[in-house]
Amino acid sequence: MYPLSDVLSLLKVRVYAAGGFQAGNEWSVTFGPSSGIKLFAVVSGEGWLAVDGLQEPVRVLAGDCLLLASGRGYRVASNLSLPSLDGDSLVHSLLPNEIARFSAGTDCFGLAGHFDMAGENADLLLAMLPPVVHIREDSDKQVLRWCLERMRKELHDPQPGTSLATQQLGTLMLVQILRTHLTSHLEGNVGWMFALKDKKVGMALQAMHQAPSHPWTLNSLARKAGMSRTGFAVKFRDLVGLSPLNYLARWRMSLAKERVLNSPDAIGTIATQLGYTSESAFSTAFRRMVGCAPRRYATSLKTESLSNGRP
Repeated sequence: MYPLSDVLSLLKVRVYAAGGFQAGNEWSVTFGPSSGIKLFAVVSGEGWLAVDGLQEPVRVLAGDCLLLASGRGYRVASNLSLPSLDGDSLVHSLLPNEIARFSAGTDCFGLAGHFDMAGENADLLLAMLPPVVHIREDSDKQVLRWCLERMRKELHDPQPGTSLATQQLGTLMLVQILRTHLTSHLEGNVGWMFALKDKKVGMALQAMHQAPSHPWTLNSLARKAGMSRTGFAVKFRDLVGLSPLNYLARWRMSLAKERVLNSPDAIGTIATQLGYTSESAFSTAFRRMVGCAPRRYATSLKTESLSNGRP
């Protein structure tokens, strides 16, 4: 499996909400902090986005797409000096597939999605993203236009299955925006996602993701990349920010946390599946990297979920 797909599958990214919004004339709406990722796409009209903690507001034009990955509160408006409505209360009161109306006008129409991610592994993706990902180049927006138009039609003319269709379209837009960001923002960025664009290091990353239980060594990963041992080690660290074997250990532990929580397999079986020589070796590594033993981790997370009303 390709690493980006692998991470998104591990995180169990799901569309918590997807829908449309409409505004016109003078309008301003504020949303509080939230988990996960917010997606916005402006189909027609324009406005401003101001994110808490960021000095400069962002001008948003028709066709632009944005991801908000920091969880910070934000405001969208025709004029940021206007008093704001409470967007959270407004959205929570909507019926399924109902378009949110921020004012009486119709100058601005857009689409929005809220993506939730399961578990503590969300940082695998969120740590790679800036607070705002802004897709505004025409060449980048072309591939998103079909999704935007299809979702607009679903919301304006609901059909049987519209809720599922808008969720799937929202997920497709998320993946495409991540692809575009990955391709367009390489200089100076460090992390597994940006390293995928390097053919040789990307080959090694893909090998680790495809076979995490394999007894990889620095030499065998260098051979996968078609590089010398030393050259590969230096380039991998420069691009990913970790040594190859440190990255492998962290990826295995990300898989381990998900399986300990959700798999019916015994701890010893999970250890073998992830390339550990024994349950004891796995438990020691788990305790060192996560801070507690596997069974305690599973018990504490399940207790926390129940106390928060989640199944």
